[in-house]
Amino acid sequence: MLQKKEYRNVFTEVGFSEAEVAKRLEEIRQTWFYGKEDERVYFPVGDDMAYIMDTGNNDARTEGMSYGMMICVQLNMKDEFDRLWKWAKTYMWMETGYNEGYFAWSCATDGTKNADGPAPDGEEFFAMSLFFAAHRWGNGEGIFNYEAEAKEILRACLHKGQNGRVGVPMWNLENKQILFVPGIDFTDPSYHLPHFYELFALWAYEEDRPFWKEAAKASREYLIKACHPETGFSAEYAEFDGSPMSRPLPWSRDRHDWFFSDSYRTAANIGLDYEWFGIDIGQCDAAANIQKFLLPALRTGEFYIYEIDGTIAVKELCLHPVGLQVTVAQSVLAATTEASREWVESFFKMPLREGKRRYYDNCLYFFAYLALSGNYRMW
Repeated sequence: MLQKKEYRNVFTEVGFSEAEVAKRLEEIRQTWFYGKEDERVYFPVGDDMAYIMDTGNNDARTEGMSYGMMICVQLNMKDEFDRLWKWAKTYMWMETGYNEGYFAWSCATDGTKNADGPAPDGEEFFAMSLFFAAHRWGNGEGIFNYEAEAKEILRACLHKGQNGRVGVPMWNLENKQILFVPGIDFTDPSYHLPHFYELFALWAYEEDRPFWKEAAKASREYLIKACHPETGFSAEYAEFDGSPMSRPLPWSRDRHDWFFSDSYRTAANIGLDYEWFGIDIGQCDAAANIQKFLLPALRTGEFYIYEIDGTIAVKELCLHPVGLQVTVAQSVLAATTEASREWVESFFKMPLREGKRRYYDNCLYFFAYLALSGNYRMW
């Protein structure tokens, strides 16, 4: 059982009233779920399903679906949670084949699979949100037996390829690091969620609990190596030793060894991990460093595409400036610096992103607001 915990409300700490903070949270909730067609990302389907749309790519992804479920359980929105989960289990889950037990990372909004492979960050968020749902609302029948579903997801993540199961695990079973995709030999620093693994170590199938405890330790140690010692930046994809992964990929010619879209989540994850468990073995330095390094960019409003050492890699503004700003603000949970107040105040006054690219930025915005207002909790 979890001990009762007090969660920080950083917004009130810097001077905003509780009423202001609650009012803004409700505005975000209404816009994200039920705003106008060009504002929301949540779309109901029929009487009992819904999807989260990646508005930049016109699809539904396990990233967004699992994020939406986590937001719902944090805000006690059971109907919306169940709708999202039923859509994901109906259309994304793979019942047979090499990736049985996993979820197809991208589907068209009519449910047609765009891929037959998974993205591990979706599975870890699905499992965590399902455990929280079980504890907050109780278990139901079938796919709404949340706890059973979460345990089965985690069993697949570790035991594919064993006991007659085809496929490969989502974690490297030797170094305990999550993989970018199953079977690959590198990772994504922003997928490392030690705060989730601490809870999986309590609630997964008993035989897997020691692995998750070791994975939490391994991920904190990994984040120290993956985050640059001066800037706090991590690469989008990285080797198991933390260095940027610059090898060519068979499916993409894009770079992923720089500080770009995926990377922004790393500092936010460090912040939430520290808020939940208070364990710092050196990874919290990245939160302090990123706040200080990007403060001039916050003041000008110009966030660029950077190498992890802070050099501007491309002299053009980054694709997700809102996502970058709010994740740095969330890192305040792990490190208070002279810049922290400015990051938090700027975030509170900043609107949600509008337009085609709003999905990713506003997912990170919602998570950061929940975390900094004390509403991103362990259930």
